[in-house]
Amino acid sequence: MNSRVEEKFSDFYRKWMGQLEDFLQLLLVVSREHSQAAEDIVNKLTAHHKQYYTFKWAAAHEDVLAFFTPVWLSRLENAHLWVTGWKPSLAFRLVESLRNARPPVAAASLAGMTEEQVKKIEALRVKIKVEEERVEREMERQQVGMADRKMVELVRQERLAEKNGGAVEVAVRGMLGGLEKVMKMADCVRLKTLKGMLDVLTPTQCVHFLAANSMLQIQMRKMGEKRDKCCCCYDNKIFRGENQTF
Repeated sequence: MNSRVEEKFSDFYRKWMGQLEDFLQLLLVVSREHSQAAEDIVNKLTAHHKQYYTFKWAAAHEDVLAFFTPVWLSRLENAHLWVTGWKPSLAFRLVESLRNARPPVAAASLAGMTEEQVKKIEALRVKIKVEEERVEREMERQQVGMADRKMVELVRQERLAEKNGGAVEVAVRGMLGGLEKVMKMADCVRLKTLKGMLDVLTPTQCVHFLAANSMLQIQMRKMGEKRDKCCCCYDNKIFRGENQTF
């Protein structure tokens, strides 16, 4: 049974992804027509991402554990998680792929990045890599304190049961606070990566980058949901004995 936070955030995320698909369509139109509305759509999509983190942080303050085992994501999406979200270094791989795409087509504006832009992106990549490692060290420190995943589940049950265990309660609050801290650290690195990238790119280049990034996120979700549905159907057949040959 899902917690109140899990149900609330699942509903929010479903609507947020739906809005992201709408933004993607606008990005594609702007990229094809070379519209002057590039800066406006980039600002709107940036605000859309900020809305996600605002809602996430508020929900995580109530139940941070939900974000380390998110029920609103498919198994494929969960497999690619890095401290409750996307790994910042992936953004640099995406830019590199767009720059080197053959034929360039939609990535044409990124293929035409100046030498100065390339140097700034590389400097940002190095900086973000250092911050990623800092987050990972903090996460490892938190994991040592938790002992193992069984401890996380015990903590969840403890909270749901609303038990008061004196020293245990203090330890639990400390652990949850530590997880919330490392989650926000990781989210801040994600936001710094996004802002840093958009500051270097021109408005038109930002449109191409955001379109590719949004498309990647949307396609991974659709593929993950499709796989989960297939697995669920297969599991149900086994449960009903439809796969038996005897």
